[in-house]
Formats: sequence, C-alpha cells, structure tokens
Amino acid sequence: MAKGQGGKKNIAAVVTELISPTVEDLGYDLWDVVFEKEGSLWYLRVTIDKFEGITIDDCERVNRAIDPLLDEADPIEGSYNLEVSSPGIERELRTPRHVAAFTGTGEPVEVRFFAPRDGKKSVVGTIDSYDEASDAITLSIEGGETMTLPRSDCAKIKTVYDFED
Repeated sequence: MAKGQGGKKNIAAVVTELISPTVEDLGYDLWDVVFEKEGSLWYLRVTIDKFEGITIDDCERVNRAIDPLLDEADPIEGSYNLEVSSPGIERELRTPRHVAAFTGTGEPVEVRFFAPRDGKKSVVGTIDSYDEASDAITLSIEGGETMTLPRSDCAKIKTVYDFED
C-alpha cells in the first residue's frame, strides 16, 4: 500500500500485515498494533504476547526484528516512535479476536459503557459467549445476572486482575 492511501487508521492494519509473520516466527502472538498521536508525537505501538509472559528481552528482540521491515517498507509518512510492549495483566480487549480469547475463561472483565445502562457506567463480570456475527457479548455479572449487549455500546472492555489473591 502506498503512503497516504487510507489514512492513519489503516496504518495499523498495514503494519499488522507486514510484521505479523516475523512476530509469529519468533514465537509470539501479535496482540495489537496501534498508531496514535500523543501531544505532537506519533507512536506506533506493537503489543506482543506469549503464554509464559513477556520480558523486556522479548520486546527488544521483536523491536530489532521488525524495525528493518518498517524501514524498508516505509508504510508511515513522517517520523514516529516505535514501542514494543506486553499487553500486561489488565489488558484492553479491543478486537473481536481479543474478546473471543477471553470468552468462557472465567476471567473477570470490566465493561465501561458509552451511556449508563440501568444507572451504571460500568459492570464487572465474565464473558460467557461472544457472537461474532452480531458482535454481541453475553456477560455473567456478579450476583448471577446475565447481560447481552452489542460491543458498540461498550466504550472499553478490559480484563481485571485481583491483586489481593
């Protein structure tokens, strides 16, 4: 894809396609790619994962492997900062693949709504099911209640880690 085609939103998709084989060949899951502006600076944030967890050495290894690919393909016009990191313990579930990965696991998630539902701005529960066709999730909320809602009603879905355990 030539520079300038599709705008800033498609940069993440172009980069994902470009680096995914390399990241996977190194033994990592490409969790997310985001291209965003903070202040006056642009950041290309590449998030990697693996079952055993991610170390700083893993991030450095992936950074060194993908940096030449990005330089050669040059999919981003202008300067930017490349960051490679772990999604962390409490991670945002932004894509259908992310939601599907946490469906049925029993792992708690917090869902924040764009507009209050039943007077609540957010709920904590577990994702029982995810219907990719309708892009709807069914949550089991504390107290035995279930809630089905389209992901488009969700401002943010993130995993919740109980640091008390």
